[in-house]
Amino acid sequence: MIKVGLYSVTYSGLWYRGRAATVTELLGKAKERGFQGVELALKRPHSSPLDLDQTACEEIRKELDKEGIELAACASYNDFSSPVVEHREVELYFVKGQIALTRALGAKVLRMFAAWPGVTLRDGVATYDMTRQYARTHYADTTTLEKWHFVREGLREAAQFAQEAGIMLALQNHAPVINTYEDMLALIREVDSPNLKACLDCPLLRPHADDAEYVARAVRDTGALQVHSHFGGEFHRDAQGQAQQDADVNYPAFIKALKETGYDGYICYEFCHPCLDEGHEVAGMARIDEQTRMAAEYMTRLVEGT
Repeated sequence: MIKVGLYSVTYSGLWYRGRAATVTELLGKAKERGFQGVELALKRPHSSPLDLDQTACEEIRKELDKEGIELAACASYNDFSSPVVEHREVELYFVKGQIALTRALGAKVLRMFAAWPGVTLRDGVATYDMTRQYARTHYADTTTLEKWHFVREGLREAAQFAQEAGIMLALQNHAPVINTYEDMLALIREVDSPNLKACLDCPLLRPHADDAEYVARAVRDTGALQVHSHFGGEFHRDAQGQAQQDADVNYPAFIKALKETGYDGYICYEFCHPCLDEGHEVAGMARIDEQTRMAAEYMTRLVEGT
């Protein structure tokens, strides 16, 4: 059975006006809304290797047990695409620490990027506007092929660390460097490690994310490599009070195809864009609470009914 989880970046304080939820608060919110697990982002404010020692990891594991919540996965925010050798070594060092932290927290999967571009803050709220531009223009004399090779080598070394620790890495079909799900699969094949598999996300299949045939093909092509997934976007209630998605993403086709391939892992909800009210002002945590409640209802209904 596919399980529905909540990704901690949703309550990181980046996308709404207000503080980050604590890990304890996050677990309580996940439990109250009916999520079966949580995914922890291994960066500040929740679970950075810079901050968590063995004692802190044990406390989080106790909180998980207390709430009856599973640790669905952990998540890295790595970028292996830099032509600067020292930059790539720093990224590998951080990922090695995240692999160790994943094990200490009791998770089995660490989500990976090829080249996470990052975020910047404006008036305390995160934005992708600058970093997306940086990703296009930074190191303009480095070719697309060179970046592919840097990423591939970084993933190979990270996969070796993961194998030694008994952790599975899940490469997400997230730009840049990866532009299609086929790129994700190609990198996994070229790294050729039993400890690097896939995190195929339906929203990242745009501009074809609403095409049932394309979505199903992407899931079938990924097949048994799929070990983790996410869903996102915003939700509203229809005239009957049921939660419905606002985005043009064919989640019914995605979930149906996942079931047909035998997938029994997590699909975790993430709110990872500026949280705006109807007047285009940054909203507070109350709106995130509303969205996570509807997201849990929507995906649970879909998983149980598809």
